[in-house]
Amino acid sequence: MNQPKVILYYIFTPLADPAAIKIWQKNLCQSLNLKGRITISPHGINGTLGGDMNDLKKYIRQTRSYEGFAKMKFKWSDGTGNDFPKLSVKIRPELVAFGNPDEIKVDKNGVIGGGKHLRPEQVDELVAKHGDDVVFFDGRNSFEAEIGRFKNAVVPNTATTRDFVNEIESGKYDHLKDKPIVTYCTGGIRCEVLSSVMKTRGFKEVYQIDGGIATYGKEFGDDSLWEGALHTFDNRMSLMFSKKSKLIGKCKKCNSPANRFYDCPKVPCNALTLLCIKCAEKMNDEICKHPQRKYSKAELIG
Repeated sequence: MNQPKVILYYIFTPLADPAAIKIWQKNLCQSLNLKGRITISPHGINGTLGGDMNDLKKYIRQTRSYEGFAKMKFKWSDGTGNDFPKLSVKIRPELVAFGNPDEIKVDKNGVIGGGKHLRPEQVDELVAKHGDDVVFFDGRNSFEAEIGRFKNAVVPNTATTRDFVNEIESGKYDHLKDKPIVTYCTGGIRCEVLSSVMKTRGFKEVYQIDGGIATYGKEFGDDSLWEGALHTFDNRMSLMFSKKSKLIGKCKKCNSPANRFYDCPKVPCNALTLLCIKCAEKMNDEICKHPQRKYSKAELIG
Protein backbone atom coordinates (compact mmCIF):
# COMPACT_ATOMS: atom_id res chain seq x y z
CA MET A 1 0.00 0.00 0.00
CA ASN A 2 1.51 3.30 -1.08
CA GLN A 3 -0.28 5.95 1.01
CA PRO A 4 -2.71 4.48 3.56
CA LYS A 5 -5.54 6.88 4.41
CA VAL A 6 -8.88 6.85 6.21
CA ILE A 7 -11.99 8.73 5.04
CA LEU A 8 -14.99 9.66 7.16
CA TYR A 9 -18.25 10.75 5.54
CA TYR A 10 -22.03 10.94 5.73
CA ILE A 11 -24.97 12.59 4.07
CA PHE A 12 -28.65 12.78 4.97
CA THR A 13 -30.74 12.33 1.84
CA PRO A 14 -33.83 10.22 1.13
CA LEU A 15 -32.95 6.77 -0.27
CA ALA A 16 -35.84 4.91 -1.85
CA ASP A 17 -33.93 1.61 -2.21
CA PRO A 18 -31.30 1.12 0.54
CA ALA A 19 -30.86 -2.54 -0.50
CA ALA A 20 -29.68 -1.54 -3.98
CA ILE A 21 -27.31 1.06 -2.49
CA LYS A 22 -25.88 -1.63 -0.21
CA ILE A 23 -25.11 -4.00 -3.09
CA TRP A 24 -23.51 -1.20 -5.13
CA GLN A 25 -21.39 0.07 -2.23
CA LYS A 26 -20.23 -3.39 -1.19
CA ASN A 27 -19.17 -4.32 -4.71
CA LEU A 28 -17.43 -0.97 -5.17
CA CYS A 29 -15.42 -1.30 -1.95
CA GLN A 30 -14.46 -4.90 -2.69
CA SER A 31 -13.26 -3.96 -6.17
CA LEU A 32 -10.99 -1.30 -4.62
CA ASN A 33 -9.79 -3.43 -1.68
CA LEU A 34 -11.27 -1.02 0.87
CA LYS A 35 -12.17 -2.01 4.41
CA GLY A 36 -14.27 -0.28 7.04
CA ARG A 37 -17.90 0.24 8.03
CA ILE A 38 -20.79 1.65 6.03
CA THR A 39 -24.32 2.16 7.35
CA ILE A 40 -27.20 2.77 4.96
CA SER A 41 -30.75 3.73 5.91
CA PRO A 42 -33.76 5.38 4.27
CA HIS A 43 -32.24 8.63 5.63
CA GLY A 44 -28.86 8.39 3.87
CA ILE A 45 -25.38 6.90 4.24
CA ASN A 46 -22.61 7.04 6.86
CA GLY A 47 -19.19 5.46 6.53
CA THR A 48 -15.54 5.26 7.42
CA LEU A 49 -13.15 3.43 5.11
CA GLY A 50 -9.45 2.71 5.01
CA GLY A 51 -7.21 1.90 2.07
CA ASP A 52 -4.75 3.26 -0.45
CA MET A 53 -5.23 6.96 -1.19
CA ASN A 54 -5.68 6.42 -4.93
CA ASP A 55 -8.28 3.70 -4.34
CA LEU A 56 -10.15 5.96 -1.92
CA LYS A 57 -10.15 8.74 -4.51
CA LYS A 58 -11.71 6.32 -7.02
CA TYR A 59 -14.31 5.37 -4.42
CA ILE A 60 -15.19 9.02 -3.82
CA ARG A 61 -15.54 9.78 -7.52
CA GLN A 62 -17.81 6.82 -8.14
CA THR A 63 -19.88 7.38 -4.98
CA ARG A 64 -20.45 11.02 -5.91
CA SER A 65 -21.74 9.91 -9.30
CA TYR A 66 -25.01 9.02 -7.54
CA GLU A 67 -27.14 12.17 -7.54
CA GLY A 68 -28.07 11.97 -3.86
CA PHE A 69 -24.40 11.70 -2.85
CA ALA A 70 -23.02 14.36 -5.23
CA LYS A 71 -22.49 16.96 -2.50
CA MET A 72 -21.20 14.58 0.18
CA LYS A 73 -18.10 15.80 2.02
CA PHE A 74 -15.23 13.45 2.83
CA LYS A 75 -12.84 14.02 5.73
CA TRP A 76 -9.33 12.60 5.30
CA SER A 77 -6.80 11.45 7.89
CA ASP A 78 -3.63 9.38 7.86
CA GLY A 79 -4.09 5.64 8.16
CA THR A 80 -1.82 2.74 9.04
CA GLY A 81 -2.83 0.31 6.30
CA ASN A 82 -4.46 -1.93 8.91
CA ASP A 83 -7.14 0.31 10.34
CA PHE A 84 -10.10 -2.05 9.83
CA PRO A 85 -10.18 -5.85 10.02
CA LYS A 86 -12.86 -6.24 7.35
CA LEU A 87 -15.55 -4.56 5.28
CA SER A 88 -19.03 -4.24 6.77
CA VAL A 89 -21.96 -2.75 4.82
CA LYS A 90 -25.28 -2.83 6.67
CA ILE A 91 -28.80 -1.47 6.38
CA ARG A 92 -30.29 0.00 9.57
CA PRO A 93 -33.47 1.96 10.34
CA GLU A 94 -31.38 4.93 11.58
CA LEU A 95 -28.00 6.29 10.52
CA VAL A 96 -27.43 7.17 14.17
CA ALA A 97 -29.19 4.97 16.69
CA PHE A 98 -31.07 7.51 18.81
CA GLY A 99 -33.90 5.02 19.16
CA ASN A 100 -36.66 6.78 17.25
CA PRO A 101 -36.33 6.45 13.45
CA ASP A 102 -39.64 8.24 12.83
CA GLU A 103 -38.64 11.46 14.62
CA ILE A 104 -35.95 12.52 12.16
CA LYS A 105 -37.16 13.76 8.78
CA VAL A 106 -34.86 14.39 5.83
CA ASP A 107 -35.09 15.89 2.38
CA LYS A 108 -32.52 16.47 -0.35
CA ASN A 109 -31.02 19.29 1.75
CA GLY A 110 -30.46 17.08 4.82
CA VAL A 111 -32.10 16.87 8.24
CA ILE A 112 -35.21 19.01 8.49
CA GLY A 113 -35.13 21.34 11.50
CA GLY A 114 -31.54 20.67 12.53
CA GLY A 115 -29.07 23.12 14.02
CA LYS A 116 -27.28 25.76 11.98
CA HIS A 117 -23.96 24.57 10.56
CA LEU A 118 -20.88 26.55 11.55
CA ARG A 119 -17.49 26.33 9.88
CA PRO A 120 -14.56 26.14 12.30
CA GLU A 121 -13.76 29.86 12.00
CA GLN A 122 -17.43 30.70 12.62
CA VAL A 123 -17.33 28.68 15.85
CA ASP A 124 -14.49 30.84 17.10
CA GLU A 125 -16.29 33.99 15.95
CA LEU A 126 -19.39 32.97 17.91
CA VAL A 127 -17.33 32.48 21.06
CA ALA A 128 -15.51 35.78 20.51
CA LYS A 129 -18.88 37.53 20.27
CA HIS A 130 -20.74 35.86 23.15
CA GLY A 131 -17.94 34.60 25.40
CA ASP A 132 -18.88 32.22 28.19
CA ASP A 133 -22.55 32.28 27.18
CA VAL A 134 -21.70 29.84 24.40
CA VAL A 135 -22.18 26.24 25.55
CA PHE A 136 -20.33 23.39 23.85
CA PHE A 137 -22.48 20.26 24.11
CA ASP A 138 -20.74 16.95 23.49
CA GLY A 139 -22.72 14.72 21.14
CA ARG A 140 -20.60 11.62 21.68
CA ASN A 141 -20.60 8.86 24.27
CA SER A 142 -19.24 10.28 27.50
CA PHE A 143 -16.13 8.08 27.61
CA GLU A 144 -14.87 9.68 24.39
CA ALA A 145 -14.61 13.04 26.14
CA GLU A 146 -12.15 11.62 28.68
CA ILE A 147 -9.28 12.06 26.22
CA GLY A 148 -10.44 15.15 24.33
CA ARG A 149 -13.18 17.76 24.30
CA PHE A 150 -13.90 21.43 23.77
CA LYS A 151 -12.88 23.57 26.72
CA ASN A 152 -15.58 23.79 29.41
CA ALA A 153 -17.89 21.56 27.39
CA VAL A 154 -21.03 19.96 28.79
CA VAL A 155 -20.57 16.18 28.63
CA PRO A 156 -23.90 14.35 29.06
CA ASN A 157 -23.98 11.03 30.90
CA THR A 158 -24.32 8.79 27.86
CA ALA A 159 -23.05 5.26 27.26
CA THR A 160 -24.67 5.08 23.80
CA THR A 161 -26.49 7.55 21.57
CA ARG A 162 -29.77 6.02 22.73
CA ASP A 163 -29.21 7.74 26.09
CA PHE A 164 -29.36 11.28 24.68
CA VAL A 165 -33.13 11.68 24.49
CA ASN A 166 -33.60 10.67 28.15
CA GLU A 167 -30.72 12.94 29.17
CA ILE A 168 -32.19 15.95 27.37
CA GLU A 169 -35.72 15.26 28.60
CA SER A 170 -34.53 14.82 32.21
CA GLY A 171 -34.58 18.57 32.78
CA LYS A 172 -30.96 18.81 33.91
CA TYR A 173 -30.08 21.00 30.90
CA ASP A 174 -33.22 23.16 30.85
CA HIS A 175 -31.25 26.14 32.18
CA LEU A 176 -29.34 26.16 28.88
CA LYS A 177 -32.37 26.47 26.62
CA ASP A 178 -31.91 30.21 26.01
CA LYS A 179 -28.12 30.04 25.48
CA PRO A 180 -26.28 29.52 22.20
CA ILE A 181 -25.54 25.77 22.07
CA VAL A 182 -22.79 24.34 19.85
CA THR A 183 -23.21 20.59 19.48
CA TYR A 184 -20.20 18.60 18.32
CA CYS A 185 -19.15 15.03 17.57
CA THR A 186 -16.41 13.21 15.65
CA GLY A 187 -17.42 13.86 12.05
CA GLY A 188 -20.73 15.70 12.34
CA ILE A 189 -23.38 13.02 11.95
CA ARG A 190 -24.32 12.41 15.58
CA CYS A 191 -24.70 16.11 16.32
CA GLU A 192 -26.68 16.54 13.09
CA VAL A 193 -29.38 14.40 14.71
CA LEU A 194 -28.75 15.69 18.25
CA SER A 195 -29.24 19.32 17.21
CA SER A 196 -32.65 18.45 15.77
CA VAL A 197 -33.59 16.51 18.91
CA MET A 198 -32.62 19.50 21.07
CA LYS A 199 -34.50 22.05 18.98
CA THR A 200 -37.74 20.05 19.09
CA ARG A 201 -37.38 19.98 22.89
CA GLY A 202 -37.17 23.71 23.39
CA PHE A 203 -33.52 24.69 22.90
CA LYS A 204 -33.80 27.92 20.96
CA GLU A 205 -30.35 28.63 19.46
CA VAL A 206 -28.63 25.41 18.41
CA TYR A 207 -25.58 25.08 16.17
CA GLN A 208 -23.38 22.23 15.04
CA ILE A 209 -19.79 22.20 13.82
CA ASP A 210 -19.78 21.44 10.13
CA GLY A 211 -17.57 18.38 9.72
CA GLY A 212 -17.30 17.85 13.47
CA ILE A 213 -14.16 17.68 15.56
CA ALA A 214 -12.23 16.15 12.66
CA THR A 215 -12.68 19.29 10.55
CA TYR A 216 -12.17 21.72 13.44
CA GLY A 217 -8.97 19.95 14.52
CA LYS A 218 -7.59 19.93 11.00
CA GLU A 219 -8.22 23.68 10.76
CA PHE A 220 -6.97 24.84 14.16
CA GLY A 221 -5.08 21.90 15.68
CA ASP A 222 -4.52 22.61 19.35
CA ASP A 223 -4.29 26.39 18.98
CA SER A 224 -7.89 27.29 19.78
CA LEU A 225 -10.88 25.84 21.65
CA TRP A 226 -10.21 22.09 21.37
CA GLU A 227 -7.91 20.22 23.74
CA GLY A 228 -6.72 16.63 23.86
CA ALA A 229 -7.05 13.70 21.45
CA LEU A 230 -9.93 12.57 19.24
CA HIS A 231 -11.15 9.03 19.90
CA THR A 232 -11.62 7.01 16.69
CA PHE A 233 -13.52 3.77 16.14
CA ASP A 234 -10.82 1.96 14.21
CA ASN A 235 -7.51 0.36 15.04
CA ARG A 236 -5.80 3.73 15.49
CA MET A 237 -8.03 4.38 18.53
CA SER A 238 -7.11 8.08 18.74
CA LEU A 239 -5.83 11.04 16.71
CA MET A 240 -3.65 13.91 17.89
CA PHE A 241 -3.98 17.11 15.89
CA SER A 242 -0.50 18.42 16.67
CA LYS A 243 2.61 17.78 18.72
CA LYS A 244 1.20 20.26 21.26
CA SER A 245 -1.82 18.10 22.08
CA LYS A 246 -2.51 17.87 25.80
CA LEU A 247 -2.81 14.53 27.52
CA ILE A 248 -6.00 15.28 29.46
CA GLY A 249 -6.98 11.67 30.10
CA LYS A 250 -5.88 9.68 33.17
CA CYS A 251 -4.78 6.05 33.10
CA LYS A 252 -7.31 3.85 34.92
CA LYS A 253 -4.47 1.79 36.42
CA CYS A 254 -1.89 4.33 37.60
CA ASN A 255 -3.50 7.76 36.99
CA SER A 256 -0.70 8.84 34.64
CA PRO A 257 -1.53 11.00 31.59
CA ALA A 258 -3.11 8.97 28.78
CA ASN A 259 -4.65 9.65 25.38
CA ARG A 260 -6.11 6.38 24.07
CA PHE A 261 -8.29 3.45 24.99
CA TYR A 262 -7.21 -0.17 24.65
CA ASP A 263 -9.34 -3.22 23.91
CA CYS A 264 -9.26 -5.87 26.61
CA PRO A 265 -7.47 -8.86 24.99
CA LYS A 266 -9.68 -11.41 26.73
CA VAL A 267 -12.28 -12.75 24.28
CA PRO A 268 -15.22 -12.12 24.27
CA CYS A 269 -14.84 -9.05 26.50
CA ASN A 270 -13.24 -6.38 24.30
CA ALA A 271 -14.13 -3.69 26.87
CA LEU A 272 -12.30 -0.40 26.38
CA THR A 273 -9.99 0.92 29.08
CA LEU A 274 -8.09 4.21 29.13
CA LEU A 275 -4.45 3.33 29.79
CA CYS A 276 -1.00 4.86 29.57
CA ILE A 277 1.52 3.06 27.36
CA LYS A 278 3.30 1.34 30.26
CA CYS A 279 0.11 -0.11 31.72
CA ALA A 280 -1.14 -1.12 28.26
CA GLU A 281 2.02 -3.17 27.74
CA LYS A 282 1.23 -5.15 30.91
CA MET A 283 -2.46 -5.69 30.04
CA ASN A 284 -1.94 -9.06 28.34
CA ASP A 285 -0.53 -10.47 31.57
CA GLU A 286 -3.53 -9.54 33.70
CA ILE A 287 -6.78 -11.37 34.31
CA CYS A 288 -9.78 -9.60 32.78
CA LYS A 289 -12.02 -8.07 35.45
CA HIS A 290 -14.49 -6.47 33.04
CA PRO A 291 -18.07 -7.65 32.63
CA GLN A 292 -18.00 -10.21 29.84
CA ARG A 293 -19.54 -8.39 26.92
CA LYS A 294 -18.83 -7.79 23.28
CA TYR A 295 -18.13 -4.11 22.59
CA SER A 296 -20.23 -2.87 19.67
CA LYS A 297 -18.98 -0.15 17.32
CA ALA A 298 -21.89 -0.24 14.89
CA GLU A 299 -23.45 3.14 15.76
CA LEU A 300 -20.27 5.01 16.56
CA ILE A 301 -18.73 6.11 13.29
CA GLY A 302 -19.33 9.84 13.36
